[in-house]
Amino acid sequence: MTDETRPGGPGSQETPIRRRFDPFRNLGPIASSDTVTQKRELATRSDLKTIKKAGVRVHGSKVVTDDVKKLKSLSEAPGIAPGALGNYYVEPVRIEYYIPKESKFAVETRSLYVPLIDPVIRPQDEVLKWASDKNRFVDLMEVMNEFPQTITGLLESYHEVLNLYEHISRVMRQAEATDPELYRTAFYLCETLFEYEPTLAALEFMGDFLTYNLNWLVRKMNQLGVEFRASDKIVSYFIKLRNEYWEENNMDYDERFEILASLFFDQAYPHRGVSIVEEDFLFEVFDRNR
Repeated sequence: MTDETRPGGPGSQETPIRRRFDPFRNLGPIASSDTVTQKRELATRSDLKTIKKAGVRVHGSKVVTDDVKKLKSLSEAPGIAPGALGNYYVEPVRIEYYIPKESKFAVETRSLYVPLIDPVIRPQDEVLKWASDKNRFVDLMEVMNEFPQTITGLLESYHEVLNLYEHISRVMRQAEATDPELYRTAFYLCETLFEYEPTLAALEFMGDFLTYNLNWLVRKMNQLGVEFRASDKIVSYFIKLRNEYWEENNMDYDERFEILASLFFDQAYPHRGVSIVEEDFLFEVFDRNR
């Protein structure tokens, strides 16, 4: 085929196909595991020019945002089978962008689906295996009745917060009997007690029962349709467990998850990675030796 007859060549009647330049084609993949440890960088002048040239439109309106690539690639929902949705924690994430012609910011919400990763049950975790086999919540009061050999170790590790575990036990019994909404209370109490882990009892014979309990409660509330929201710290923990599991098992890259998880960290921890240096403060004012 000569230049004269080749489509688009001299003498050809066909109009050459003009490919639109993608200013974001050289951007690398987004990783939420990197975002959590880095501070938010401001867009440079060059970045802003690239953003404006991109001509991104949302609902028919041209928008300006420093998250253009993220905004363009997000689907309304992930491809998860309806029967598997109960095994995910769902966190709403805001997407904000500016509409120049209307001189206003618009906000949309996408749902971040974090798969629940259960703790590995070790040979010595007799209690955790018992609870997992029966699909039961690990109630320390019940554990002391079923496994008397654990009483001494549990009292030594949890004597300062034993009243909270007693409260959880009462709440769980009431939730199972009459009021499923109380599962939410039990979840929030577990979030509080998570600050005290790991204890010697958990390390030696209980295993990671609080992670197991958090996952159990999320699944239970998903099943019953109880609305709840985890704290930013627990959401971050769920994301960390998911990322570790994906890395260890060489799972496929999930762009939607990584983008939304990165946006979550941007919104929940906007000052992460910021270091304090001496020049930021008037230390000499308080230095009596000067």
